[in-house]
Amino acid sequence: MEPTSLRLPATDGLTLHALEWSREGVPMILVHGFGNEAHLWDDFAPTVADHYRVIALSLRGHGDSDWDPEHRYDYDSHVADLMAVTDHLGFDRMVLAGFSLGGRVAMLYAGLHPEKLAGLVIVDSAPELDPRGTTRIRMEVAEHQAPAFATVGEYETVLAHNYPVASPDAIKRMARHALKQRDDGKWVLKMDTAYRGVDGARLSRGVDGPRLSEDDMAAREEEHTRQMWAALEKLPCPTLVVRGAASDIMSPEVADRMVEEVIPDATLAVVPQAAHSVMTDNPTGFNQAVGKFVLG
Repeated sequence: MEPTSLRLPATDGLTLHALEWSREGVPMILVHGFGNEAHLWDDFAPTVADHYRVIALSLRGHGDSDWDPEHRYDYDSHVADLMAVTDHLGFDRMVLAGFSLGGRVAMLYAGLHPEKLAGLVIVDSAPELDPRGTTRIRMEVAEHQAPAFATVGEYETVLAHNYPVASPDAIKRMARHALKQRDDGKWVLKMDTAYRGVDGARLSRGVDGPRLSEDDMAAREEEHTRQMWAALEKLPCPTLVVRGAASDIMSPEVADRMVEEVIPDATLAVVPQAAHSVMTDNPTGFNQAVGKFVLG
């Protein structure tokens, strides 16, 4: 099964790249995490494409989606893009699945449009993140501010270090779709350079780092955290919370709070042999957990 490549209008005059895996059934939108792109879901999408209209989206600044010349990579811009895409496609009701950054975007979207959700899947993401994982991600981003690689294989080595549990096939796929070749023959990341280095680390938290002071950035993060918890309290749809058993981003305590105390109708799936990037670390376990939820 091969997806169809789409260009979809977003906000701020940008267009986003998406992979459409099927055209029949209830829509299912898949939103990746920071530094990933739509192909992150390649192992999962075919397992549900016969039952849903599956579309995997690349966020602005990622993959083959447009870069924003104004560097508006905050949560609000990503949520606005998601709203624009779903409106353009005419989706009045859908299942929304988000991983990491995409999970937080999905939660904020749910707070604005709960009536549009037939189901929500939150993958290793939460209103409050474990600082061990966020620190690790910021360090990884800072190490590769503007990398150029002689071969795709060189970047595979970087990914294997950053995703130590991921399958070799997932590493090769992520490298292949993350890079573009320059005229000099070297390979560079497709992700906007504004997302890398110190500013990129700030942006990875969903805040427009170059424009905000540390105090303003902390205040905005606190407000987004409040909005996410409030959205979860009012979710009208069945919700699956997925956590990698070895995740350093989503703590067991926060996952339990989400499912047992906050979300009205929620199920927790802890996927073994997986860290933060659940779908690349244990594709079979991830597909089984989410498949059981969305396919019944």
